[in-house]
Amino acid sequence: MVHIKTDTSIEAMRESGRVVARILARAQEVAAIGVTPRELDEAAREVLRVAGASSPFLNYKPHFAPTPFPAVICVSVNDAVVHGIPSADPLRDGDLVSVDAGALLGGWAGDAAVSFTVGEASPADTELIGAATAALEAGIAAAVVGNRIGDIAHAIGTVCREAGYGILDGYGGHGIGRSMHEDPSVPNEGRPGRGMTLRHGMVLAIEPMLLAGGLDEFRHDPDGWTLRTTDGSRAAHAEHTVAITKDGPRVLTAL
Repeated sequence: MVHIKTDTSIEAMRESGRVVARILARAQEVAAIGVTPRELDEAAREVLRVAGASSPFLNYKPHFAPTPFPAVICVSVNDAVVHGIPSADPLRDGDLVSVDAGALLGGWAGDAAVSFTVGEASPADTELIGAATAALEAGIAAAVVGNRIGDIAHAIGTVCREAGYGILDGYGGHGIGRSMHEDPSVPNEGRPGRGMTLRHGMVLAIEPMLLAGGLDEFRHDPDGWTLRTTDGSRAAHAEHTVAITKDGPRVLTAL
């Protein structure tokens, strides 16, 4: 079931979205050569504490997971695409880092992700991160009243495929509200003019996940959470929580 939010509810979701934005900004400030992903998680916990918010990630256990998720952010490095558990391994010069963060505040969820490079970025990584951002922006631009879910999917997929990148098979965006994951699903590739019609008050987490090697396949780490590219190529993840409104898409997880 798709839950339509009132304008008041969207305003409340904007507050949880601001917390998510601050987590992502803080993660990028803290990230440096020699810093560990666990230290990024500690910084994220402090942002949540100061805001009086909680994490929808911590102890989350979907059907596929062998154990509850042990952190408040996902930190996926290099060939890890998503769901990386923050480790004690120090970040190295040139690492491509994707951070996915969520927050619960006042009973409403926010969810967003960003990818960036620690130290000196390679041209290939810069292009990959740029394509992920462009795909997200294209998806957001298509998130207007009267369009369909397929229009968002087509916009994202077109950017990814034209740049020669793979799209994480079987994963995409989702509705969001009182729960981090709600209907509808928002694929990262699809046909325009297909799927559910977008209405004022729908709120979606739009999140392209790009694989540099051009393949769509992935493998699981032994931890049961981390998804990696099968060819060892790098990956990038970009995400925002977006409200569909009569005045156009409104990004709720922007700073």
